[in-house]
Amino acid sequence: LLGVNMSKPMTVARYAREHRGWFYGCLLLFALVAFFCLKAIYDMTVYGAKAPLYAFIAGMVGKKNPLRLFRNMLPAYMTALGTQSSAATIPVTLEQTIRNGVRPDLAGFVIPLCATIHLSGSTMKIVACSMAIMLMSGMEINFAQFAGFIMMLGIAMVAAPGVPGGAIMAALGLLQSMLGFDETAQGLMIALYIAMDSFGTATNVTGDGAIAVIVDRINSGK
Repeated sequence: LLGVNMSKPMTVARYAREHRGWFYGCLLLFALVAFFCLKAIYDMTVYGAKAPLYAFIAGMVGKKNPLRLFRNMLPAYMTALGTQSSAATIPVTLEQTIRNGVRPDLAGFVIPLCATIHLSGSTMKIVACSMAIMLMSGMEINFAQFAGFIMMLGIAMVAAPGVPGGAIMAALGLLQSMLGFDETAQGLMIALYIAMDSFGTATNVTGDGAIAVIVDRINSGK
């Protein structure tokens, strides 16, 4: 069926020689699948750990139980995993933030604002993915250049829409002008980012709730 000459003993080496293109294609596909699996494990581990960290920081500053804060934000976290959009998760984030003891009027201001300007998870994901692509492509990584890119990226994320893929689309200009990404690298960057965008969005909305608790504490102190 594959055009293999069955008159000779089959070996992996002979099959690779006779079907080099198909064989290397399978190896490439396997490498890509393995890469995305490792990236998924990395995202679940690193970004999953940030939600309890945000709850801990907010609990310490806001004088609240971190475990309760974390438990109350879980519905918003899970919703963000499905929507990949901070804006679409606003109703759930707002409701759970109010359950954490934040005043409704303050939560109604902070949560929609942070859904647009606070994209910490997306920023970290873009930085990590761009560095990975540069390392795989053999591109030179200059610390000063990359530091400038991170600072400009933080400013660009303020204007990025809180919709699926909004952050990476806002960052394409910086990737091209500051890091030298061509069209191929930009396409790979978009695919890699979109595939794992759920965890970055979940980190964003969890941070929104933590910021609301901290702001409520500061405002109450006044």
